[in-house]
Amino acid sequence: MIVIDASTLSKYLLKEENWREVKKYLVMGVYSVDHIVKEVSNAIWKHFVLFNRITKDNAILLYKQLKRMLEEEILILDPENLYIDKALEISLNYKITFYDSIYLAQALKYGELLTSDQKQAEISKKLNIKTHYIE
Repeated sequence: MIVIDASTLSKYLLKEENWREVKKYLVMGVYSVDHIVKEVSNAIWKHFVLFNRITKDNAILLYKQLKRMLEEEILILDPENLYIDKALEISLNYKITFYDSIYLAQALKYGELLTSDQKQAEISKKLNIKTHYIE
Protein backbone atom coordinates (compact mmCIF):
# COMPACT_ATOMS: atom_id res chain seq x y z
CA MET A 1 0.00 0.00 0.00
CA ILE A 2 1.01 3.56 -0.60
CA VAL A 3 1.31 6.16 2.16
CA ILE A 4 0.18 9.63 1.09
CA ASP A 5 1.46 12.73 2.84
CA ALA A 6 -0.28 16.03 3.48
CA SER A 7 1.53 17.89 0.68
CA THR A 8 0.05 15.56 -1.91
CA LEU A 9 -3.44 15.26 -0.48
CA SER A 10 -3.60 19.06 -0.13
CA LYS A 11 -2.44 19.42 -3.75
CA TYR A 12 -5.31 17.18 -4.84
CA LEU A 13 -8.06 18.79 -2.79
CA LEU A 14 -6.96 22.35 -3.53
CA LYS A 15 -6.45 21.54 -7.22
CA GLU A 16 -2.88 22.80 -7.24
CA GLU A 17 -0.52 22.17 -10.15
CA ASN A 18 -0.39 18.48 -11.19
CA TRP A 19 -3.32 17.61 -8.90
CA ARG A 20 -4.80 15.24 -11.49
CA GLU A 21 -1.77 12.95 -11.18
CA VAL A 22 -2.78 12.22 -7.58
CA LYS A 23 -6.14 10.74 -8.57
CA LYS A 24 -4.69 7.52 -10.03
CA TYR A 25 -3.25 6.71 -6.60
CA LEU A 26 -6.42 7.62 -4.72
CA VAL A 27 -8.57 5.24 -6.74
CA MET A 28 -6.38 2.39 -5.45
CA GLY A 29 -6.78 3.55 -1.86
CA VAL A 30 -4.01 5.03 0.25
CA TYR A 31 -2.83 4.99 3.84
CA SER A 32 -1.74 7.84 6.04
CA VAL A 33 -1.43 8.81 9.69
CA ASP A 34 -4.30 10.51 11.48
CA HIS A 35 -2.24 13.70 11.66
CA ILE A 36 -2.93 14.26 7.95
CA VAL A 37 -6.46 15.47 8.75
CA LYS A 38 -5.03 18.35 10.80
CA GLU A 39 -2.39 19.24 8.21
CA VAL A 40 -4.77 19.20 5.25
CA SER A 41 -7.46 21.09 7.15
CA ASN A 42 -4.84 23.71 8.00
CA ALA A 43 -3.86 23.97 4.32
CA ILE A 44 -7.51 24.58 3.44
CA TRP A 45 -7.68 27.24 6.17
CA LYS A 46 -4.53 28.94 4.81
CA HIS A 47 -6.00 29.09 1.31
CA PHE A 48 -9.07 30.82 2.69
CA VAL A 49 -7.67 33.07 5.44
CA LEU A 50 -4.08 33.86 4.46
CA PHE A 51 -4.01 33.50 0.67
CA ASN A 52 -7.62 34.46 -0.06
CA ARG A 53 -7.65 31.86 -2.88
CA ILE A 54 -10.92 30.16 -1.95
CA THR A 55 -14.19 31.21 -0.38
CA LYS A 56 -15.41 30.09 3.02
CA ASP A 57 -18.03 27.92 1.29
CA ASN A 58 -15.30 26.28 -0.81
CA ALA A 59 -13.23 25.66 2.33
CA ILE A 60 -16.18 23.89 3.95
CA LEU A 61 -16.79 21.81 0.80
CA LEU A 62 -13.12 20.78 0.66
CA TYR A 63 -13.20 19.74 4.30
CA LYS A 64 -16.34 17.68 3.64
CA GLN A 65 -14.59 16.06 0.69
CA LEU A 66 -11.72 15.11 3.00
CA LYS A 67 -14.16 13.58 5.48
CA ARG A 68 -15.91 11.68 2.68
CA MET A 69 -12.56 10.18 1.63
CA LEU A 70 -12.25 8.83 5.16
CA GLU A 71 -15.81 7.52 5.30
CA GLU A 72 -15.44 5.77 1.94
CA GLU A 73 -12.05 4.38 2.99
CA ILE A 74 -10.24 5.95 0.07
CA LEU A 75 -7.92 7.23 2.78
CA ILE A 76 -7.23 4.79 5.60
CA LEU A 77 -5.66 6.21 8.74
CA ASP A 78 -3.29 4.71 11.27
CA PRO A 79 -2.74 6.40 14.65
CA GLU A 80 0.38 8.54 14.47
CA ASN A 81 1.56 7.26 17.86
CA LEU A 82 2.46 3.96 16.16
CA TYR A 83 5.24 5.77 14.33
CA ILE A 84 6.55 8.52 16.61
CA ASP A 85 9.64 6.69 17.88
CA LYS A 86 10.84 5.89 14.36
CA ALA A 87 9.80 9.36 13.19
CA LEU A 88 12.01 11.01 15.81
CA GLU A 89 14.95 8.89 14.72
CA ILE A 90 14.38 9.82 11.06
CA SER A 91 13.91 13.52 11.83
CA LEU A 92 17.14 13.70 13.81
CA ASN A 93 19.20 11.61 11.40
CA TYR A 94 18.06 13.42 8.26
CA LYS A 95 17.32 16.89 9.69
CA ILE A 96 13.76 16.84 8.40
CA THR A 97 10.69 18.00 10.32
CA PHE A 98 9.08 15.59 12.69
CA TYR A 99 5.78 16.03 10.82
CA ASP A 100 7.34 14.81 7.57
CA SER A 101 9.16 12.03 9.37
CA ILE A 102 5.90 10.49 10.58
CA TYR A 103 4.89 9.78 6.97
CA LEU A 104 8.32 8.31 6.26
CA ALA A 105 8.10 6.07 9.31
CA GLN A 106 4.72 4.81 8.18
CA ALA A 107 6.01 4.31 4.62
CA LEU A 108 8.75 2.08 6.02
CA LYS A 109 5.96 -0.24 7.16
CA TYR A 110 3.92 -0.14 3.93
CA GLY A 111 6.82 0.18 1.49
CA GLU A 112 5.74 3.15 -0.63
CA LEU A 113 5.36 6.92 -0.24
CA LEU A 114 3.43 9.41 -2.37
CA THR A 115 4.70 12.93 -1.78
CA SER A 116 4.96 16.37 -3.33
CA ASP A 117 7.78 17.39 -0.99
CA GLN A 118 11.13 17.11 -2.77
CA LYS A 119 13.26 16.81 0.38
CA GLN A 120 10.94 14.15 1.77
CA ALA A 121 11.16 12.25 -1.53
CA GLU A 122 14.96 12.32 -1.41
CA ILE A 123 15.04 10.96 2.14
CA SER A 124 12.42 8.35 1.26
CA LYS A 125 14.71 7.01 -1.45
CA LYS A 126 17.64 6.95 0.99
CA LEU A 127 15.46 4.82 3.29
CA ASN A 128 14.83 2.41 0.37
CA ILE A 129 11.14 3.27 0.23
CA LYS A 130 9.53 3.12 -3.19
CA THR A 131 8.88 6.80 -3.82
CA HIS A 132 6.25 8.43 -5.99
CA TYR A 133 6.99 12.15 -6.37
CA ILE A 134 4.44 14.53 -7.87
CA GLU A 135 5.92 17.95 -8.39
